[in-house]
Amino acid sequence: MKKLLNTLYVTVQGAWLSRRGETVRVVVDGQARLQVPVHTLESVVCFGRILCTPQLLGLCAQKGVGVVFLSRHGRFRARVQGPVQGNVLLRRTQYHWADDKERCACIARNIVTAKIGNCRQVLMRAIREGGGPSSLKQAANDLARHQRALQKDQVSATIVGREGDAARRYFKVFQHLIKAQQQSFTFERRSRRPPLDPMNALLSFLYTLLAQETLSALEAAGLDPFVGFLHRDRPGRPSLALDLMEELRPILADRLALSLVNRRQVTPQGFRCTETGAVLMKDDARKKVLATYQSRKREEITHPFLKERMPIGLLPHVQSLLLARFIRGDLDGYPPFFWK
Repeated sequence: MKKLLNTLYVTVQGAWLSRRGETVRVVVDGQARLQVPVHTLESVVCFGRILCTPQLLGLCAQKGVGVVFLSRHGRFRARVQGPVQGNVLLRRTQYHWADDKERCACIARNIVTAKIGNCRQVLMRAIREGGGPSSLKQAANDLARHQRALQKDQVSATIVGREGDAARRYFKVFQHLIKAQQQSFTFERRSRRPPLDPMNALLSFLYTLLAQETLSALEAAGLDPFVGFLHRDRPGRPSLALDLMEELRPILADRLALSLVNRRQVTPQGFRCTETGAVLMKDDARKKVLATYQSRKREEITHPFLKERMPIGLLPHVQSLLLARFIRGDLDGYPPFFWK
């Protein structure tokens, strides 16, 4: 099993990362702030103007520790990774399956079914906790209808279309899930490039974190994160990572974003609007989100398929291993994660 707290996030602008023996050393303004043994890490995520020495990059590549560079606002820039690991036969099978329309549809159907089901659980929990308008219940019923209909869908295009319609219905009522700071955190629709309001900026940041962890988990399981079954191939896009995170977004990102706002852990003062209309998260707010995200990863759940207790932060790794077992032929189907 993978360690839970195995990611080093560096957010202080101008920080200098270097190698000190078998450790990662972080220096800010000439003073050493942190020193972490490299064997305890799986990845290092750098936000903005962070400098890394060639010696450190070489050590990380040798030890299989990925170094990810993001913009200050969480947009992916680059990733430094050592030699590709994993079973070549597993990857060859993955590539063959990616060209098989029936197999793609089978895996995509399972992923989308779980995603819609988990989105519906977000709505149902809000209904149980505080009622809400009738549109919430109507949206939950619509998602349940899509879930049932998916079992008969055999074509990827139909599955993708059903996923898109379910997402529109889900985000159409997302505003009703925001119980505090409603005037500042209005949500009319999902906007990504760029985010046009604080809630979209918060969601995009959490999705970026989840995508990077899912990418690392797939690589650790021996799969190619750039060859997917739901999202089609595109240069530079980690399609399989985007596939696998679909079923996890409602639990690891959407619910966390709502909690941060409803508990007033994140406030409007943590965001700023640029001249182009894009809304960006400030450094202090980003640090709070990262701390809460790591805390959330420590919470334990019982995996519905494995029937074992585990930290919720291990879900990307567990689902990656289950997908790899299915592709190897050890399982009859891919068991997606359904949130209870």
